[in-house]
Amino acid sequence: MTDLLLPFQFPFMHGAFYIALLIGPPTALLSCFLVLKGWSLMGDAVSHAVLPGVVLAYIVGLPLIVGAFIAGMVCSLLTGYLDANSRVRQDTVMGVVFSGMFGFGLVLYTKIETNVHLDHILFGNMLGVTASDLWTSGIIGILVSAALLIGWKDLLLHAFDPAQARAIGLPVNLLHYGLLVILSLTIVATLKAVGLILAIGLLIAPGAVAFLLTRQFKHMLWVSVLVSTSSLLAGVYLSFWIGSDPGPTVILVMTALFMAAFVSRLIRNRSQETSAV
Repeated sequence: MTDLLLPFQFPFMHGAFYIALLIGPPTALLSCFLVLKGWSLMGDAVSHAVLPGVVLAYIVGLPLIVGAFIAGMVCSLLTGYLDANSRVRQDTVMGVVFSGMFGFGLVLYTKIETNVHLDHILFGNMLGVTASDLWTSGIIGILVSAALLIGWKDLLLHAFDPAQARAIGLPVNLLHYGLLVILSLTIVATLKAVGLILAIGLLIAPGAVAFLLTRQFKHMLWVSVLVSTSSLLAGVYLSFWIGSDPGPTVILVMTALFMAAFVSRLIRNRSQETSAV
């Protein structure tokens, strides 16, 4: 029993567990809306596109989270503008925008001298979180979770049927851009934990698993929170024993849960088909 509790005896592991608890709920709740709305690629685009904002914020002396948020919003707004004013499909526009901004960020990074390792920006550094990181993730997490839980019915209708939402008088533009703001803020909250590249796993996998396991959206929300938080904690704990980085290990745990949920859904569907016959 003492050996099983060994990871909890190290201060650097405490920070990893704390930030896991802080980012689990907001990323899970947001993932449900991204999955239903078909915005998986948008989450990927924004998570990659914040890199130039992080680098520019470092150059001018601003907090990195400010640069990340601004860059995320620029990516979102630019994608929307190009999609509305060109014949190119939205997924193609997002691919061009996020790869261009990510490349720009890498070029900028090579031109500056900093003790911040690029791997920590791209893949996170859960074992090196500070008190300010925890405060940032906690405050953003509370704001994002509260906004999503308060407006989940309106956001759900907007995700399924924007035309109906507009017809009954919902502020569809506010919902659309509000969700983009929430997406950018959530990515900022996850930067320290899993970095830019792996953030998409936290933003998609919990909602995808919950979608396979539930039939009602309110149940989907709570299941996704359980999946996200348990995966984060399990990934951090497992990484201690296998000597891996916590961020990638968390994503592997979530991927394993998704595969298990997918197989479970297949078995359930086949059993129902057999019973019907």
